[in-house]
Amino acid sequence: MEASVTTVTGGRSIFERSPASRLPDRALRWGLSGLATLILIIIAYFFARLIGQSGSVFNRYGLSFVFGNDWDTSRNIYHGAALVVGTLITSAIALLIGVPVAVASAVFINELCPRRLRGILSVLIDLLAAVPSVVYGLWGVFVLAPKLLPVEKWFASTFSFIPWIGGGVPTLYNYFIAGLILAVMVLPIVSAISREVIATVPSEHKEAALALGATRWEMIRMAVMPYSRPGITGGAMLGLGRALGETIAVVLLIGAAPTIGHHLFQQGYTLAAVIASEFGEAQDIHLSALFAAGLVLFVLTLIVNIIARWIVARGSHGTRGTGATGMTIASGPATER
Repeated sequence: MEASVTTVTGGRSIFERSPASRLPDRALRWGLSGLATLILIIIAYFFARLIGQSGSVFNRYGLSFVFGNDWDTSRNIYHGAALVVGTLITSAIALLIGVPVAVASAVFINELCPRRLRGILSVLIDLLAAVPSVVYGLWGVFVLAPKLLPVEKWFASTFSFIPWIGGGVPTLYNYFIAGLILAVMVLPIVSAISREVIATVPSEHKEAALALGATRWEMIRMAVMPYSRPGITGGAMLGLGRALGETIAVVLLIGAAPTIGHHLFQQGYTLAAVIASEFGEAQDIHLSALFAAGLVLFVLTLIVNIIARWIVARGSHGTRGTGATGMTIASGPATER
């Protein structure tokens, strides 16, 4: 039997093509490589520009700009510890509230929801990403913050024995309200990525768990979640990046107090919020301090992405070659670990 020869358009085999016919492939490769290199150049330019513009404030304060807790524009004193703390607190609240809800919605849609409703629920969740951040901020200002203030007062009074979380007198705008709005804003992206990752779980893994006597919930816990954990972690880190850089909604809801709050329901500030609020009127050292805040935010986001890549790579390596219910996939019979 003669071996078949792969042909291309015109009836010629691959080996009979002229070198000129491969030019589009080379052009595409070099074009994509050039675009990737351009992105790296732009990022490096931004980083160098931020360093250059923030040189004045770092020459004046050094690293105390990051660790000092005194941001006073009237006295031209700029220390950004309160801004960093506010950014981390609101982002942590967004993850603690938003990620579990997003993952739960993704599991429900993929594994438990009736098939006819999956598309509708997915579209409704994705539509949350289309709402402008200023709309979320105004909703928080006029609806959410006033409605939750009595609940916050009760919580702070009832759990006053818990350090930082309880006690104190809640203000209308505070860390918690800003973090709650951020949780709603990061929910669509985390849910969308989680749905896509959960949909890639091999049916053999789920069927194996069910065949071993697992219930539907046990199958999700033993087969679906371990396989999807690296992708879900990556989605959560993307949500964290959104929360770190969010500006308008946080400006409206965090209270614009450049000091480190003593409890969860106190006013604060974030790096992105202070830049948006004060950049238009800033001059000289004040302007340099805002560029320094942008540099700190840039470095913070870079660190978060590096950690996220490490977690995803570590999780992928740990689950590679592992099937459902802890069974090692091999060329021979499966053996329990």
